[in-house]
Amino acid sequence: MEKKSPIINSFVDQALRFATAHQLLTPRGKYIIALSGGADSVSLLLVLKHLESEFGITLEAAHCNFHLRGDESLRDEEFCKQLCRRLHVPLHLVHFDTHAYADLHHVSIEMAARDLRYTYFEQLRRDIRAQDICVAHHRDDSVETLLLNLVRGTGLRGLRGIQPRNAHIIRPLLSHSRQQIEQYLDALGESYVTDSTNLHNDVKRNKIRLNIIPLLRELNPSASQSIFETSLRVTEALKVFDEAIQHAIADVTIPPRECPSGGALVSSAPTKQLGTTPSHPLIISVPRLKQQPSPEYTLHEILTPRGFTSAQIEQIYTSLDTNPTGKIITSCTHELAFDRSTLILQPKTPTALVRPMHIPETGTYVLSDNLKLKVETEECGDRYEPSRTADCASLDASDIKFPLTLRHIQPGDRFVPFGMTGTKLLSDYLTDRKKNIFEKRAQLVLTDAQQRILWLVGERTDNRFRITPNTQQALRLTLQ
Repeated sequence: MEKKSPIINSFVDQALRFATAHQLLTPRGKYIIALSGGADSVSLLLVLKHLESEFGITLEAAHCNFHLRGDESLRDEEFCKQLCRRLHVPLHLVHFDTHAYADLHHVSIEMAARDLRYTYFEQLRRDIRAQDICVAHHRDDSVETLLLNLVRGTGLRGLRGIQPRNAHIIRPLLSHSRQQIEQYLDALGESYVTDSTNLHNDVKRNKIRLNIIPLLRELNPSASQSIFETSLRVTEALKVFDEAIQHAIADVTIPPRECPSGGALVSSAPTKQLGTTPSHPLIISVPRLKQQPSPEYTLHEILTPRGFTSAQIEQIYTSLDTNPTGKIITSCTHELAFDRSTLILQPKTPTALVRPMHIPETGTYVLSDNLKLKVETEECGDRYEPSRTADCASLDASDIKFPLTLRHIQPGDRFVPFGMTGTKLLSDYLTDRKKNIFEKRAQLVLTDAQQRILWLVGERTDNRFRITPNTQQALRLTLQ
């Protein structure tokens, strides 16, 4: 395909520079072009045909018929067939029942079409071993996205607009305006189809496209270009920011063994195996957080990916000075607890973490998929050695009455810690052990038929049932 005019030459050269600058095309690579039949995708196909020999690339097109616009959908499909036949580009066609997918997955028609389209493109890419999928987003799309993000308040990353590359999705036309695309097609004498639904001002993006951007151009005729160039600078600045914020997050995050309540995170391993606490809660040092150049934004970067809203993050940040130990704030997926000089963050878990389990006699009891409790008796001799590990307890069996019960701690629970003589509230004992609120909530106890606590699981046995020189038979409890 020969270049025929300065408009064509300029359009192709601009695409070449952009693809080279952002390393979008690999020599001798195979690329799929998402072809709808509209002006954007047609111009993408044509400009890549121009660049075919420049990069030695191979092109194939893919068209999705979503069956949303009746005869128009069939018209678009036929147009794509004829265009690809004329340009000698292989075309892959797929048909979707978009309404059925949207109903099944309870999503909007727009989201259903997007999911179907990109899932199909990725599967096709793998099937034909293509390098990437080329989509026809242009500069105006990116500007509209940036303005939408600005209105929604999506943070710094939203100010990047649309990126030239997202995994295997590339956008070679991202530096071109819609006007340039139309001029390019006009210079080539190429036709394209028009989606009638794009002409209605009934969605947020179209309101920005039809109402807001024209107003901005009254202030600055080059507004779109200026906004796009700003988005590119923001993208570069974010590379520096991302590195700095990762250092800040690493600095404020405490490894479990260094945490003020870290002993619990180490010694309660058997409890964690029950599924009662996450294996790796995130622990944030409040003093270290306050030393950061921007404590609130550091907190924002930690909490936003875990579902916390801007209002919640502001609430958490303003509460740091008052230190409301024990207070919990939840997102859709996580819980955050104030715990003295730390914030502890973990995925949500049900309040009733383990249902009470009754143990009528000795034997092996399955507590979870990967954990069992073995209950057995042992004869004690002069050389009997009681267990001294956290996952095993040895008790004097003479005064223990079955059935036993494994359950979570309850308000008012008391026991006599091993080595002591007086009773102590479990809540006070766990506070002394610097357990955080999540660990307290997840803590298990083993009781006998008289509801006496035999073992604070993974922590300490009750002194009333300790092994003595007079013990004849021991009850051995082992978490396997």
